Amino acid sequence: MLQTWALEGLPEIGEGDDLVALIADAAGDTLRDGDILVVTSKIVSKAEGRFVSAVDREDAITAETVRIVASRTSPTGQTTRIVENRLGIIAAAAGVDASNTPHGTVLLLPADPDASARALADGLRARLGVLVGVLVSDTMGRAWREGQTDAAIGAGGVQVFEDLRGQTDAEGRPLVVTMPCVADELCAAADLVKRKALRRPVAVVRGRADLVGGIDLPGARTIVRPSDRDMFRTGADEAYEQGYAAGAAEVWDENRG
Repeated sequence: MLQTWALEGLPEIGEGDDLVALIADAAGDTLRDGDILVVTSKIVSKAEGRFVSAVDREDAITAETVRIVASRTSPTGQTTRIVENRLGIIAAAAGVDASNTPHGTVLLLPADPDASARALADGLRARLGVLVGVLVSDTMGRAWREGQTDAAIGAGGVQVFEDLRGQTDAEGRPLVVTMPCVADELCAAADLVKRKALRRPVAVVRGRADLVGGIDLPGARTIVRPSDRDMFRTGADEAYEQGYAAGAAEVWDENRG
């Protein structure tokens, strides 16, 4: 049976705060071997001091952007940019957050979410004497679907995939490509109890101890699809414009020849 609940009593997190100590105190003696803690990336970023001065959030987004995937401007003039950020994550606004931050600042994602998750898992294991895993989560949209859900951007001591390839389904047919991203599924489940506005940034998921293992298990960075296997590298409008420009250039070259 899968269980999940949010930890109560965590204070507002500030730069330099000891997240291991704060989470351990909030959890008390409730954690068991095989539990997985899902930690909202915002408190990790705050503890790591990932604040930057920014009069305009758009400037901070530009600075964190490696590649623009798609950009749309609404009738009201609001521009939304889907970009690849420095971590290789494809997300709106490069993960730059301007909510609940000091005036004149924005908050960036952790510099290395996998390293952050591993440090938390290692610290909690040592402090509490239980074999726990840690996922660092952030909110993302999904292609083809409205709304957002939480997904894993960091993992420490947790398998991020459940590889079922080579097994058979209930009818005995072989599974060829089935590889659920259980890290994302766990983060989405945890978000149901953390919620967005209740100041409960850490949740515990119990019931998947089979996914908890060594600290150095592959991290969430492995979830990001490599560019050579990315079937949706640009937005539809951007792909059309690139194709149109390439076709026009080819015609130009032919006419010159």
